[in-house]
Amino acid sequence: MNSRVYTTYKLQGTVKKLQDSLTVFANLGNGVDSIVLNRAIEVDSFQLPMSYANDADTFYFLYANKSGKLGRDTIVVEKTNQPHFESVDCNAVVFHTIKSVRFTTHMIENLSINNANVNYDATPSHFNITFKDRYQ
Repeated sequence: MNSRVYTTYKLQGTVKKLQDSLTVFANLGNGVDSIVLNRAIEVDSFQLPMSYANDADTFYFLYANKSGKLGRDTIVVEKTNQPHFESVDCNAVVFHTIKSVRFTTHMIENLSINNANVNYDATPSHFNITFKDRYQ
């Protein structure tokens, strides 16, 4: 997954920071996965890359709590890809427009699109993500 642009996921709801370790794998095609976020914990947001050419990116979320119990979710982000040229001396970068998002609900309660335009600016959250309140 070669990318220079990232999407930002902002936690919403009662779970303000990740209590479990979160590792995210991306499907690179041909049965190959790659870690794109490794063991994030105690964060209120995180960033994931987007692929250059695929019309949809699949992310596998793996949660691990302190006692070793695991949880999993899958997110599929459908998007359009727009080549972006800055100058003839530079390679093109691909910007994206998020069309839709699907997700499993093992640990995720809700995932919504906040900003569909993905470019160099990862400051605004692209997704609002709510995790199930299982910690209390």
